[in-house]
Amino acid sequence: MFWLRRAVTDFDDPAFFGDRWAGRYDDLSQGPDPTAAVDFLAGLAPAGSSVLELAIGGGRVAIPLARRGFAVEGVEASQAVVDRLRTISGGESLPVLTGDMADVPNPGPFPLVYVVWNSLFNLTAQDRQVDTFRNVARVLEPGGVFVLECYVPDVAAYDSQFRTDAVHEDSAGFTLTVHDRIAQRIEMQHVTVDATGFRLLPTAHRYCWPAELDLMARLAGLRLRERWSDWHRAPFTSRSADHISVYELA
Repeated sequence: MFWLRRAVTDFDDPAFFGDRWAGRYDDLSQGPDPTAAVDFLAGLAPAGSSVLELAIGGGRVAIPLARRGFAVEGVEASQAVVDRLRTISGGESLPVLTGDMADVPNPGPFPLVYVVWNSLFNLTAQDRQVDTFRNVARVLEPGGVFVLECYVPDVAAYDSQFRTDAVHEDSAGFTLTVHDRIAQRIEMQHVTVDATGFRLLPTAHRYCWPAELDLMARLAGLRLRERWSDWHRAPFTSRSADHISVYELA
């Protein structure tokens, strides 16, 4: 696996993920149905207020939330992703700053800041994840909340260094993984091979357990208010694969 580590050197660049993956999709706003997420988030902020999405991406959540009357602002590390967002109906008018979401460059204050679809884990260093909590706390108004959507780590799954993703008559896909249990870091290369050659789509995550996120929040002056398994508020248990965590200023 040595060649995989040497071949990809920019995992820690905040724009790396978006720059590499933006061209994979025809529509960057595609993904899980955002309706439940939008309903959940809309209930946490006064109608018509300004809210902030970190790692806004293609606007999958931000655009329908803006259509509810909220003044949605965004931060996105990849200019390539921002350019694509501008081509999507409703995305052309969203105020988005290009930068590292850990810096939270938007001045605020906001009653609601949120980050969805595991995007906090795209920050590959613990220090930058801690910085995100601290800077979110800085721009929250009194009584404001920070909402995270994250997966619950499955360490055993990451130890499989080779996984077959797809096999077709004219192509195949597989994923190579390097897992550092101490750093809680996963580096993956998604490989597609067909008659034209091969394509590489690399990604890296630094995963966190819910308890670690709670500690980051406490260091920033935030506290956990509620935690659910999904946007429909299913109870969070030891068997939950994902969580929606709501933090408020302590």
